[in-house]
Amino acid sequence: MVICVIPARYGSKRFPGKPLASDTGKPLIQHVCEAAEGASRVDAVVVATDDERIRDAVEAFGGRAVMTASEHPCGTNRVAEAAEAFPDARIVINFQGDEPELDPALLDRLVEAFDADPSLEAATVAGPLEADEATDPNAVKVVVGAGGDALYFSRAPIPWARDGQAARRAPMLKHFGIYAFRAAALRSCAAMPQTPLEVTEKLEQLRWLENGRRMRVIVTSERPGGIDTPESYAAFVARYRKANPT
Repeated sequence: MVICVIPARYGSKRFPGKPLASDTGKPLIQHVCEAAEGASRVDAVVVATDDERIRDAVEAFGGRAVMTASEHPCGTNRVAEAAEAFPDARIVINFQGDEPELDPALLDRLVEAFDADPSLEAATVAGPLEADEATDPNAVKVVVGAGGDALYFSRAPIPWARDGQAARRAPMLKHFGIYAFRAAALRSCAAMPQTPLEVTEKLEQLRWLENGRRMRVIVTSERPGGIDTPESYAAFVARYRKANPT
């Protein structure tokens, strides 16, 4: 069984109440659920939240929500708690609640990566980084090794082109808010204490790397518009209205 868990908090520092923003006529969390439900290899989609307002909104549009503890340090821990309700799950996808435009086919590609490599424990997705995002700390970057696994994630512009952009040989990749774990690996990650790099960068995936574990990176040519701020949400609303005129 493959499950997709969408962690959703009300109290985002950069955009409080983000999951319930509904300028499109639907709460943002509904857009994300609909995207996840479009994946053919996902058997169940569930929202993991600690806020009754989000649970009620999810249930109002016919979705499933699981209430979790409020003190989790990051989404991975919240997802791990929610996954306990699915003892038959073999793969758990952690789909961040701010990627409403992510192609559901990417979820299927993640599942396929696990099926192709029995030793794989964790995977994520990255794609092209725009030039104006290079110095944006809200745009997380990832450097990938020759074997396709992540070497490092950072809010800083990596890899740094010491001799200038004209001499750049390695591309800059933007990390998208989606992870997948084998169920046992997810439990292992959630049991690990937070690590120095994780706390420094405020990037939960660094906990996994800092403990010497590997994370495959599925690279796509797509550029979904992740929503981190009210401004990026307004841009999403404009795109949605253009694609769905009344």
